[in-house]
Amino acid sequence: MKNFVVPAILVVSVVMIGATVSSNDPWPQWGHDARHSGFSPVAGQAPTVMLADIVYDPFVPQAQAESGGDLLAHYQAPLVSGNSVYMEFKTGSYTSCPTPGSWQNGDICGPNAWNSMTWNERRLDWHNGQLETVWTFESDWKPEWNGTFGLAGWEPVFHPVLSHGFLYVPGFGGALWKVNIQTGAAVAWITPFGTTHVQDTFVSSPLTADAQGNIYYNVLKLQDPHLSNPWFASDIKGAWLVKVAPDGGFTMATYKSLVPGAPAADDFNCPGTFFDLTTLPWPPSPSAVAPGFVCGSQRPGVNIAPAVAPDGTIYTISRGHFNSMVAYLVAVNPDLTPKWQASLQNRLTDGCGFLVPIAPPDNPNQPNSCRVGSNLGVDPTTNAPGSGSIIDQASSTPTVLPDGSILVGVTTNYGFARGELFKFSRHGEFLGNYNFGWDSTAAVRAHDGTYSIVLKDNHYGGIGNYCFDPTSPICAPRPNGPYFITQLNANLVPEWQFRDTTTESCQRNPDGSVTCIPNTHPNGFEWCINAPAFDVNGNVYVNSEDGNMYVIDPHGNLVGNIFTNLAIGAAYTPLSLGPDGKIYTQNDGQLFVVGDGSN
Repeated sequence: MKNFVVPAILVVSVVMIGATVSSNDPWPQWGHDARHSGFSPVAGQAPTVMLADIVYDPFVPQAQAESGGDLLAHYQAPLVSGNSVYMEFKTGSYTSCPTPGSWQNGDICGPNAWNSMTWNERRLDWHNGQLETVWTFESDWKPEWNGTFGLAGWEPVFHPVLSHGFLYVPGFGGALWKVNIQTGAAVAWITPFGTTHVQDTFVSSPLTADAQGNIYYNVLKLQDPHLSNPWFASDIKGAWLVKVAPDGGFTMATYKSLVPGAPAADDFNCPGTFFDLTTLPWPPSPSAVAPGFVCGSQRPGVNIAPAVAPDGTIYTISRGHFNSMVAYLVAVNPDLTPKWQASLQNRLTDGCGFLVPIAPPDNPNQPNSCRVGSNLGVDPTTNAPGSGSIIDQASSTPTVLPDGSILVGVTTNYGFARGELFKFSRHGEFLGNYNFGWDSTAAVRAHDGTYSIVLKDNHYGGIGNYCFDPTSPICAPRPNGPYFITQLNANLVPEWQFRDTTTESCQRNPDGSVTCIPNTHPNGFEWCINAPAFDVNGNVYVNSEDGNMYVIDPHGNLVGNIFTNLAIGAAYTPLSLGPDGKIYTQNDGQLFVVGDGSN
């Protein structure tokens, strides 16, 4: 785990994988399309041949050394169009700390020195069975300041988009570059925030393109460049949803205007949590009230791409700068005026007595339990209904479903460091939730007059249900696993679960051979996919920290898999399908392309 914090039977007609159905459909953005559906109308190739293995992030070993072996980075989805794939490549330098991890003490190294790296977008074309570089575009984009504990070392995402024959690339200071896909040359520099004094302004999300060629993205303007201040000691200067038209014209809306009913930035009565460890187990009493906390201004969560429905409605997520529980699903009209806002607060009743057991009277300090006599269903850290939190270490992005409803992945203060998938109607009504493994943009496939949803469903170990004090028996670490990929029906009821049962750690050697050590992971490995893919036949494509890319059929059965390389503590990465069925997956800063070798 990264540090952060009777089922329905699906009956469909299945075309066997390997019988490739090609189309001209590209994969131009996060989640394939503006709805972030993760669905491609092509049939994936059988995963039998490794077609390409390319390193795009040469700094992975240094980054892992700064976080005890975990790779705390967000990477773009490979963008595929025709014979070409567009992918980020890092150059520049990585500033390692003299003592690994000392960036957590404020040293200007590791995640506190991201600016020493350069983010490029490279076009590679298939030629005689090889991916060859055609051009490289060097962007001036830089990620938000880490702020020591603000982003906890999680590198934000750099994510361009293909739209109407151009590549749009995030730039410095909230700007975009419009790039000619034939030559790799910039044809326009779009600067909604001007060209001077913008070192505190950041493109803070993947870019999203709608069918008309409009580009949407989030921008953050941070208050103070000192290491800890931008996230904890100072409110933001501003936050915007930006829309860029195909002709380069742009409109903007502040997040303050998009969430008019949110508490004021200086409101100190926003929901907080219990913090006095001497009062464990929580809640301290059935009538305890958690102390209030300052809200901060409304802003987007880092890494959250706006989604656009077919009717033009834009969906994004807003949160209080200082308070992740003061969060909203926000619907925006095409002219960037607010349509509605749905709070993520106090939506859940699955806390004490459900996800977190209530301790029995004869064992009041039972580990990972709520206090004896606790109110049923409450969040033990607040003694109130559970709330969805939007944290900046995640990349979960809204998905618009075929019936117009919306899915949002959130975290909570309890539930084994897992998350909740919230479902809202197109009018903002809360329709239900499903407890799942955090940091996942759900994929969706329409079929038989309904639809199915697939997501990562890890059960993480190593920490307690709701507290993190290693000296307290209440906060006892939980065991690792199990780890599932889960498919849900339209009512968020599981249709099937596919469990990672790999127990051995395998490593690819320089000569291509594979060496395995048995019984290193008795409960399996985490799924490290944060945006899975569906193909036209309902097959699901996902990658795991065991090093394999898996294909699962519409009934939850394994179709095939291929080993890339072991990736313990790997970055959570998206996956794409090409128009010819090739599979573009990632693992520890490497791009792997998998297929059957037929084309």
